[in-house]
Amino acid sequence: MMEQCSSRMRWFHSTTTTTTTTTHSSSSTNSSSSFSSSSSSLLPNLRVQEEVQQALLEKKPIVALESTIVAHGMPYPQNWELAQDVESILRKEGVTPATIAIQNGIPCVGLDPNELHDLALSGKEGRAIKCSTRDLPLHMTQQQDDNKSITNSNTTCWGATTVASTMRLAHLAGIVTFVTGGIGGVHRHGESTMDISADLMELSRTPVIVVSAGIKSILDIPRTLEVLETYSVPTMSWQTNDFPAFFSPTSGVKSPARVDTAQQVADAFSISQQLLQLSTGMLVAIPNPDPANGRIVEDAIQQAVQEANNENIHGNDVTPYILKRVAETTQGISLKSNMALVRHNATIGAAIAKAIAQQ
Repeated sequence: MMEQCSSRMRWFHSTTTTTTTTTHSSSSTNSSSSFSSSSSSLLPNLRVQEEVQQALLEKKPIVALESTIVAHGMPYPQNWELAQDVESILRKEGVTPATIAIQNGIPCVGLDPNELHDLALSGKEGRAIKCSTRDLPLHMTQQQDDNKSITNSNTTCWGATTVASTMRLAHLAGIVTFVTGGIGGVHRHGESTMDISADLMELSRTPVIVVSAGIKSILDIPRTLEVLETYSVPTMSWQTNDFPAFFSPTSGVKSPARVDTAQQVADAFSISQQLLQLSTGMLVAIPNPDPANGRIVEDAIQQAVQEANNENIHGNDVTPYILKRVAETTQGISLKSNMALVRHNATIGAAIAKAIAQQ
């Protein structure tokens, strides 16, 4: 049944034909009893895991998690190990994790262990496609056309959500705190290529707190901070005056602002939303607690960027390619650092989510 996923992905990337949509049936074999659905006349239901829904109803702390980092950001089984670790860290802190992904065209807010494991396998098996905000309508609409054939098979196709699309779906579900590794931004040589991540646009219009290790160091950090300023996105570093650089706790760039406690973040978000009525999100940048050797990583990044240019890799394929090549070139040093920073971000994100829930 792998042809079905491949067919969908080819359509998704190339077709311009309008597809007739139908309402998703609750009798689908892919619908789990652990999910609650909200109906839509045009698009598939938003499935919210009962654990997440209960936390929302009781106004308990919740942290959203993206799925691109699981499907495409790391090799298996390290991605599966990290996905479990992060959810475990949040639960130990009294916070409900909500991993967000598109399963056979249906947006899911919260995954069970079996689904999380299948998501971790999907990248290497070619059953996952990276979905930013712009990709969601087409990816979900196409599923309406293929819904019957896919739900009658044992093949699960995944839409792996980026920072941008995770923010959008988290906001729709009512979740305001989101933990990730690093956000996208202005790519190196972006002044020529105009390759700028949709993460920045989403931060400008979606009120979600994004907790990350800053901007991925494979990107142009100073220019990314300039764009965030232009978009009026409150941007701050955690307990440091220097802006973090993903693999490194320091980028050499002064942070726009500094916060020292989760309560400060919660208070700033409250003022932003309730008093000033801003539509923007917020970016909290956490220094990496297990930094990789800066020179080794930077050399690997430069090599990977050049390779990507030589192989004509562009668009949303660039970041996964470069991260993979950097991990290979550094013989796992960058991967170890990446995993450590995500775990640390989860701890800080849990504290922020609890402070938000207490307001």
